Amino acid sequence: MKHVSVLLDESIDMLNIKNDGIYVDCTLGRGGHSEQILKRCPQGHLYAFDLDQNAIEESRPRLEAISDNFTLVHEPFENLASVLDRYGVDQVDGILMDLGVSSPQFDDASRGFSYRFDARLDMRMNQEADLDAWKVVNTYSQEELTRIFREYGEDPFASKIARKICEIRTEKPINTTFELVDVIRSALPPAVLRKKGHPAKQIFQALRIEVNQELAQLQKVLDDGLKRLAPGGRMAVITFHSLEDRMVKKTFAKAALPPKTDKRLPQMGIENLEYHLVNRKPVQASDEELEENQRAHSAKLRGIERHEIKGENRS
Repeated sequence: MKHVSVLLDESIDMLNIKNDGIYVDCTLGRGGHSEQILKRCPQGHLYAFDLDQNAIEESRPRLEAISDNFTLVHEPFENLASVLDRYGVDQVDGILMDLGVSSPQFDDASRGFSYRFDARLDMRMNQEADLDAWKVVNTYSQEELTRIFREYGEDPFASKIARKICEIRTEKPINTTFELVDVIRSALPPAVLRKKGHPAKQIFQALRIEVNQELAQLQKVLDDGLKRLAPGGRMAVITFHSLEDRMVKKTFAKAALPPKTDKRLPQMGIENLEYHLVNRKPVQASDEELEENQRAHSAKLRGIERHEIKGENRS
């Protein structure tokens, strides 16, 4: 199955790429966004991160066909600042993030990301990592499971599902995705099972976020990335669920919008804000893209730009 990058044209346009700019793709995947960035900065350089070594090796020939002005980094994108320091890069002209699990990872049954395929519970984006979904499901306490199901999955039956998991695993480990789906189903009332949508979707999302520490990493790279943007530089972020989108929206608003005050009082310091929002409302997929790519339904694109403050000395 061919991987189709979500909101490809919209995100590339949002970066406003310069011919000689320096760019970072925090989520290389199969190279769709990185390919378009390289095409637009023939005299610049691209740094592309991915935890999945398979993604790096599959993307390399695609990028080499365009240019050799790129560096592939097999590290978590939360290491953005230290990696740029290693290469002597102080500021960049653009940062792109396409969050979530790539379609090839979902479609590879052996990776254990999807409730659609039976496989060992895994869900590691970095297959060299120690923590996987099996360990979370079979070793976390009932209280810990309830917390991650509630916080990361926003599942109203978090406590019931956590309790059922702990009951079942006293008899035998829960080894596979289908075994976990059966346990989740057994914890839910019939009325919920009759509803549209897969009953395990939110629990699988929660496990994936916990295994890969996605939200903690995202907050760090947002904070570090904003500091690394050069004047005129932009950050564009594509999210796929509400937890990510709220984090991006809140972080961008904190940087680009004045704090809320009494509207009857004079607004002070607005002109000195260092960033501004590229778009107030998130960009979503067109009807044409939705017809071709179902994964785009939940995608939201937000952007922010750094501008120079008058009188500031950037040496």
